[in-house]
Amino acid sequence: MNTDSEHDPMSEPFPERLSREAIRARQTERVQKLLAEILERNPFYRERYAGWNVDPKSIQSPEDLRQLPLLTKQELVDSQNAFPPFGRNLTYPLTDCARLHQTSGTTGKPMRWLDTRASWDWFMDCWAQIYRLVGIRQEDIFAFPFSFGPFIGFWTASDALVRCGALVIPGGGMSSETRLQMIVDHRCTVVCCTPTYALHLITVAEKQSIDLRSTSVTRLIVAGEPGGSSAEIRSRIQDGWGATVIDHSGASEIGAWGFGSEDGTGLHVIETEFIAERLCFDDANPNGRRADDGEQAELVLTGLGRFGGPAIRYRTGDIVRGYEQHEHPCRFLFLDGGVLGRSDDMMVIRGVNVFPSSIESIIRQLDATAEFRMIVTKQGEMDTLAIETEMDAHQCDKLAKLFQRRLAMRVGVTAVPIGSLPRFEAKAKRLVDQRGR
Repeated sequence: MNTDSEHDPMSEPFPERLSREAIRARQTERVQKLLAEILERNPFYRERYAGWNVDPKSIQSPEDLRQLPLLTKQELVDSQNAFPPFGRNLTYPLTDCARLHQTSGTTGKPMRWLDTRASWDWFMDCWAQIYRLVGIRQEDIFAFPFSFGPFIGFWTASDALVRCGALVIPGGGMSSETRLQMIVDHRCTVVCCTPTYALHLITVAEKQSIDLRSTSVTRLIVAGEPGGSSAEIRSRIQDGWGATVIDHSGASEIGAWGFGSEDGTGLHVIETEFIAERLCFDDANPNGRRADDGEQAELVLTGLGRFGGPAIRYRTGDIVRGYEQHEHPCRFLFLDGGVLGRSDDMMVIRGVNVFPSSIESIIRQLDATAEFRMIVTKQGEMDTLAIETEMDAHQCDKLAKLFQRRLAMRVGVTAVPIGSLPRFEAKAKRLVDQRGR
């Protein structure tokens, strides 16, 4: 227990215990304050809302946000290109900023993001709620087995733990073998990494004759990829580590917005800190139609505490299936299956909508740790998907048949030598798009 303070910040009553009515009132009050602040100080939003006659007091409920325009990543990128290096979405002067990060660049050019001290503190509050809601205690010892870089990744997760008084063990600049030994030696109870790296460490442990199930690790918090809520990937990680997998989702431009349900079947949105919308976009609804419970839709989020560089009605690109009414004890919006995929990653292969996360789930049914790569090409007018994987020829044949059953289409599967495909600590980039070549 931390003796530097008179209370335990991990066990105090906090906003997540509010009733649904109180959460909605909190959302309305905070978005009013946010709009009042940025309309006065933020040039990006002053120009963006010019002609919209935006009045913060007119927002009397979270639903009233729909009177404002949607925000896309491309608009933020365009602002940074036109006004380098940070764009116009700055509410306060640069001297008020304390943190600089950038997106991972998985789907394009990296985008820079600044945080003021107050915005960073809000980020810490989001993570503190996550830790409390998934049962983390000050007594836990945390391992971060990767190198921190400009991608925001687990920076906020680590800082929030330090603020809460927990012991944090960094693992930058180490080999996977050394990181595993560090986890064993320091009796770490929680490991924070991507699902891909959690699987990779299982393989490394087997080669080093380390029994992960006998270590002190009880939980793994995984993020960066849509794997923590996938039954196949989650099951393999839990079996290999003998520990519970906790999914998490967030983004550099929006914040740490989601945490895994207790049963591992999906994510909850931290609605005390975000207003969530689920919208369906098509030719008839270019501005989005509100999705029904259980309908697949794109997640649109408004962060309520990042005044320095806000994202209001931000199209995350995350495809989800949400339920406001659900059986989970948590009051927050539930996303069944977590993030199902990304709208900008979706491929239409021979008339079938396919997400990379779906491809990985199928592969993990057959082999939980084998590395693979997806290659998309165009043959005539049709897109074609092929898989390269470090499985043997027999497994490749079985995988091709599994794709045929699950996707109702043929996918070419080719065996490549073990160790020939790249490994990843952070977000895995396994999709190679050759359609434009």
